[in-house]
Amino acid sequence: MGEGIGSLLPFVLMFVVVYFFMIAPQMKRAKKEKKFAAELKRGDKVITKSGLHGKISDLNDKDNSCVIETMAGKLKFDRSAISMEMSSKLNAPATVK
Repeated sequence: MGEGIGSLLPFVLMFVVVYFFMIAPQMKRAKKEKKFAAELKRGDKVITKSGLHGKISDLNDKDNSCVIETMAGKLKFDRSAISMEMSSKLNAPATVK
């Protein structure tokens, strides 16, 4: 009986380590990205994951898309195409050194 539990212990420990170092942070990041996409509003300056810069001119909740106004015109994108990291840096207040 003791051998059965002892042989399972390394697998249980490995699962715990994988959960805390890989799965939990991934779930936390996905939750933050979902919140970011839900909080987008007209006039926000954004950068897409492909590097396109623009300003949100319209949001559509039905198909979870947005229209981004660029210097070349207006383009429709899925909200998931907007980069949370790059857009946050773009909208962050400038720090004085």
